Amino acid sequence: MNSYAGRRALIVGGTSGVGLATARGFAERGAETVIVSRSPHKLQAALAELSALAGTSTATPLDIRSDTEVEEFARAAGTFDHVVVSAAETPMGRVDALPLADAYAAMDSKFWGAYRIARSVTIDPQGSLTLIAGYLSQRPSKASALQSAINASMEALARGLALEYAPLRVNAVSPGLLRTPLWDGLAADARDAMYEAAAGRLPVGRVGTPADVAAAVLFLADNPYTTGSTVYVDGGGTIA
Repeated sequence: MNSYAGRRALIVGGTSGVGLATARGFAERGAETVIVSRSPHKLQAALAELSALAGTSTATPLDIRSDTEVEEFARAAGTFDHVVVSAAETPMGRVDALPLADAYAAMDSKFWGAYRIARSVTIDPQGSLTLIAGYLSQRPSKASALQSAINASMEALARGLALEYAPLRVNAVSPGLLRTPLWDGLAADARDAMYEAAAGRLPVGRVGTPADVAAAVLFLADNPYTTGSTVYVDGGGTIA
């Protein structure tokens, strides 16, 4: 296990799910970990969890949909060794039913939010930038055309940035279905049925966790010979 003592990690969307698990992984390894999110309340709750770990952790409110906020944050934040972009709000819905305003907002949150971070935040050239996409890029389902397109664009952005920003290593991680707070809005029995059905289809026989994805992010941060790659952490969902 590599130590990140003396290194700085920025986790965009580090208050829950994959983002929080990733922040925990960096902090456990001694990194100075900075988490950003739109919600001050969620930031403080996440910071309370991270404060007991080896590395120092700080939290800053940031709306990555705002050009100005991202640019101001980047100027004040200094240089990071590793940056992970996990924040996104992407509602599900058929193309002919989802309001255009919601579709535009989803693209602004996930794709353009990552784009803003990539163009503004300073990252050490020997470090890494990792974008969280999603396996729907390869395995779309009904009512997910928008998410499929956004996730595919995130993977393409990572490949392009790996060339433009070299030697900085830029990669994407594409999770499958995970047990995260994203599904807390479903009734418990419906949520459990969804998980059970997915586990029955997947080669690994279970639904993933945020920690599974965080392990892939840390692998990419650790590995000096990996760039322009997409790692699918989906339990075999793209082939099932």
